[in-house]
Amino acid sequence: MSTPSDTTPITDLRSALDRLRAHPGQLLETDHPVDPIGELAGVYRRVGAGGTVERPTQIGPAMLFHDVTGYPGWDVLVGLTASRERVGLLLETPPDQLTQRFWQARENGIEPVVLPEGSNAPCQEVVHRADEDGFDLRALVPAPTNTDQDAGPYFCMGLALASDPDLGTDVTIHRLCVQSATTMTIFFAPGRHIDEFRKRAEAKGEALEITINMGLDPAIHIGAEWEAPTTPLGYDELQVAGGLRGTPVELVRGVTVQENAIPRAEVVIEGRIVPGRLEAEDQNTGTGHAMPEFPGYDGPANPQLPVIEVTAVTTRRNPILQTLVGPGEEHVSLAGLPTEGSIYRALEDAMPGFCTAVYAHPAGGGKFLAVIQCHKTTAFDDGRARQAAILALGVYSELKNVILIDDDVAIHDTDDVLWAMTTRMQGDVDIITVPGIAGHVLDLSQTPDYNPALPAKGTTAKTIFDATKPFHLQDVFERAHFRDVDPRPWAPDMGLGGALHPNHTA
Repeated sequence: MSTPSDTTPITDLRSALDRLRAHPGQLLETDHPVDPIGELAGVYRRVGAGGTVERPTQIGPAMLFHDVTGYPGWDVLVGLTASRERVGLLLETPPDQLTQRFWQARENGIEPVVLPEGSNAPCQEVVHRADEDGFDLRALVPAPTNTDQDAGPYFCMGLALASDPDLGTDVTIHRLCVQSATTMTIFFAPGRHIDEFRKRAEAKGEALEITINMGLDPAIHIGAEWEAPTTPLGYDELQVAGGLRGTPVELVRGVTVQENAIPRAEVVIEGRIVPGRLEAEDQNTGTGHAMPEFPGYDGPANPQLPVIEVTAVTTRRNPILQTLVGPGEEHVSLAGLPTEGSIYRALEDAMPGFCTAVYAHPAGGGKFLAVIQCHKTTAFDDGRARQAAILALGVYSELKNVILIDDDVAIHDTDDVLWAMTTRMQGDVDIITVPGIAGHVLDLSQTPDYNPALPAKGTTAKTIFDATKPFHLQDVFERAHFRDVDPRPWAPDMGLGGALHPNHTA
């Protein structure tokens, strides 16, 4: 049933939270004091982190903490998009149709618009300038840590926005470690577009001006996670958020940098990436660890990372800092849904109608493991299924493993996928490996130390698991069929347990 909050458009984080308040069980608000250093993430690990987080964990509600120790006037939000169901609510799309929705948003993107100078931007209601106020970023904004081993406090949901005079504008999310009163380090995985902007500016001896935007309409955060080749160098991913909402993302000029910010953000950090300056990520702690990353392990602290000199912090009144638990389900939504959209688009272009669904599985953090559902109609399709897997590996370079399933398997049900792998696959016939291919540096197995045959960190063997029925044995592998009965007369509180067939028995 529709409620007033369901009919109010989502334009920022606050309207997104109002949407969740209209759906019981999707948002948990608490006034109990919480320490952002270690404790907050420890709480959410139990409540709703999910993903590859150390067990016990689960998929649960988002949490909004109203009493953050040491930071009066601040709220901290975690887990906004940490479930596929919640993303569906926030994007007004059934969870099993999100893949197609993202693909369509990429195809029908809307370019952002810059508001005229002098516009009253909510993100600039409160302004702190480094050259005037002499603030300490560590005391000003409640950057959390995930674990006691973290290199320092991190901003985990900071949307970096930067531009190059020849290539255009890019937005993306990177881990940002607070190092001093006015500096942060920023980690770029190889090939990231803003890092290319940084290198081009550095070659000219120039700093790269940047804004870090936090607390946003979730369409902006998820839309920003598309990667090449779907969004090539110079493509502004804010267009995807525009496509998702059907209206352009608005921008406003920063107060201390010649770069844009998102006016309805809760927090904006303005600054410059200093040319030639590199610092150790764990310079203040010496832990050797960065923070827990999406594969489920502590990422090693990088000995040399670019440095952002912070020139200003602007906020809304009573701001909300948004964060995540590094390996949790929230990363799966942020990275996995664009991954699904990229793969689905490529497969639909190459073989229309053959691949009916794509799922970036949480076990791979939304990046390493994809399940692809195929609809076979001829013997030739046995080969097309494997071609689909090869296409997926080609279009999304960070993908490591692909599982192929038939369309009678529930793609989002891990038990059903494992059943198909167990009963429709022989290891010596249906497992295909391709060695020595570019992967992702945060997979700890992708190193020469793990496999001396690998030429460098971030290269890997990629694997296809073909758990589809051979076409000539389709009848042999027919599932046992049951009557499609509506159970509600006998078990009114149990629900349907899945959609009913149009001709179900009443």
